[in-house]
Amino acid sequence: MQTILALVLREMATSYGRSPGGYLWAIAEPVAGIALLTFIFSLGFHAPPLGTSFALFYASGLVPFLVYSELSGKVSQSINFSLPLLGYPRVTLVDAVIARAVLTMLTQTLVFGLVLGGLFVFFGTQAKLDFAAIGFALVLAFALGVGVGIINCFLVTRYPVWQRVWSIANRPMFLLSCVVFTFESIPQPFRDWLWFNPVVHIVGALRQGLYFGYEGAYVSGAYVLFLALFLSVAGLFLIWRFKDRLLNR
Repeated sequence: MQTILALVLREMATSYGRSPGGYLWAIAEPVAGIALLTFIFSLGFHAPPLGTSFALFYASGLVPFLVYSELSGKVSQSINFSLPLLGYPRVTLVDAVIARAVLTMLTQTLVFGLVLGGLFVFFGTQAKLDFAAIGFALVLAFALGVGVGIINCFLVTRYPVWQRVWSIANRPMFLLSCVVFTFESIPQPFRDWLWFNPVVHIVGALRQGLYFGYEGAYVSGAYVLFLALFLSVAGLFLIWRFKDRLLNR
């Protein structure tokens, strides 16, 4: 536990303490994205696909997407980031992964609450919130982010070219995750194919919590959690199995 805490404090100092703004930029990024989407789509549409607030609708898609994306990206670089410290006997590969995951989850929880809370305070958005559904959506984003991050942590460390391959393959994810439209608006057979994107379920789960009466019958938390668990276990096994090669590159 002391080792993980020390790694968390190091991560805080290096990731958010060096650049101007630090944690402020973590909040400014989703806010700027929501503002841009709201401005662009409000010019061409009279109302968002759900509710009456463009800002809230795009926040309901962008914020969980960024939580998953930021967490998976941070965790995937855990070993590379802490490689100089992994020569010490008390610091393990798993410690490095846990430390990065914990700090990123705490940071993204703060961002999640501030961005959504700010929309309700400053824009006077009226909604009947389901806090259990909102919390569940955040848990799903964390689980998937950690799972994808752990498997990518092995792949990026073992095969550095994978980082570039993953970056290219992941570019369409923003459009394929129902951030700017609803799942129900997608025609068949594309809707059935899109169902297998786990981020779609996370966005849908959050919209269930923000929009009273929105059914989101397609949302399957079990699917996201199973996939996240599978990726986490597979990634941890590969890290354990090839730990000597990962450390001696």
